[in-house]
Amino acid sequence: MEPMPSAPPDGEPVPASGALPPSALRGAADRPLGFYLHVPYCATRCGYCDFNTYTPSELRSGQGAAAAAGAASGTGSRESYAAALTEEIRLARKVLGDDPRPARTVFFGGGTPTLLPAGDLVRMLDAVRQEFGLAPDAEITTEANPESVTPAYLAALRRGGFTRISFGMQSARAHVLRVLDRAHTPGRPEECVAEARAAGFEHINLDLIYGTPGESDDDWRASLEAALSAGPDHISAYSLIVEEGTRLARRIRRGEIPPTDEDQHADRYLIAEEMLSAAGFSWYEVSNWAASPAGRCLHNDLYWRDADWWGAGPGAHSHVGGTRWWNVRHPAAYAAALAAGRSPGAGRETLTAEDRRIERIMLRLRLSDGCPLTLLTPAARRAARQAVADGLLDPARHAAGQAVLTLRGRLLADAVIRDLTD
Repeated sequence: MEPMPSAPPDGEPVPASGALPPSALRGAADRPLGFYLHVPYCATRCGYCDFNTYTPSELRSGQGAAAAAGAASGTGSRESYAAALTEEIRLARKVLGDDPRPARTVFFGGGTPTLLPAGDLVRMLDAVRQEFGLAPDAEITTEANPESVTPAYLAALRRGGFTRISFGMQSARAHVLRVLDRAHTPGRPEECVAEARAAGFEHINLDLIYGTPGESDDDWRASLEAALSAGPDHISAYSLIVEEGTRLARRIRRGEIPPTDEDQHADRYLIAEEMLSAAGFSWYEVSNWAASPAGRCLHNDLYWRDADWWGAGPGAHSHVGGTRWWNVRHPAAYAAALAAGRSPGAGRETLTAEDRRIERIMLRLRLSDGCPLTLLTPAARRAARQAVADGLLDPARHAAGQAVLTLRGRLLADAVIRDLTD
């Protein structure tokens, strides 16, 4: 559920110590703090994926001198990964100094975090616990591919303190999974939900993708039905985005499979809203539905509400008090930097007050409680009134001082956001 950019932006150098500007730490005690722990390994690469992940063959091939040096010394491997990431958590403690905040959330994303032994994930979580502490009601999530877990593995995670798990289901139809190059078989994600429940997980998410070439409306309904019948308390549904450089993009360009269709994407979203609402799920962010407020993903909420998070791992992005930075991308280069006592940061930027205002509008408009009209410029407030007239913003919520998307507005969310930030 944590979309990590495939390519970092330009930025200023990060100090070797990782030290942040004083402005980033000002008022930190009043902001929630979360951790995103990136595990960059996958057994195979899905055809649509352009995240910063590495299969065994990609790691063997290496990328650049730093990667080659790391590979020669054994750093950057799965076996040594937990130790390297633990070093970055210790670095975070030094950088944030006497920051009294315990971690409100910890989210393991990837890649496939569950390719590592459960003990390694618990070890990384323990590093956060030891250096920062965990809030009494902390949310601890890991992503997982269905074929990468067993009942014993899930039980070990639960004993280690994990409270939430997110399975990549994507589709219930075999032919759709083949187009996406997904390795699991239909039915396995539903089994995983039952196994996670038996292990003691109360909060379980299933990730779905709609709009895959060759997927029909009936295929999409079947996927939703299968997901709902499994009994998770959270479902994420994302439209397929064809990223340049992926195998899927190449197949479409060669004419092997048809391109995606934006009108079909809109139809699939409406089907999702209808079926999920009928099953008692409520949208709280454009692509996310929960069976109750307790089922919402608190970690992603940190992103949407401009809180602080430290992203540890190769290519991970962080944000503290308006300063944003990102790590080197290759696991070997990442491990080599930490082994040398340096921050693995590759670049950073300090956002202006205007940058942050625009980002708050962009992110909060995606939420069911919306964006305060006070964040908008006079011109944007006029645009908001027009959006109400056009049926894109809720009139009652607008009258109460909030810009909240209607169902039609959710279909055109990018356009509404553009109008309210221009």
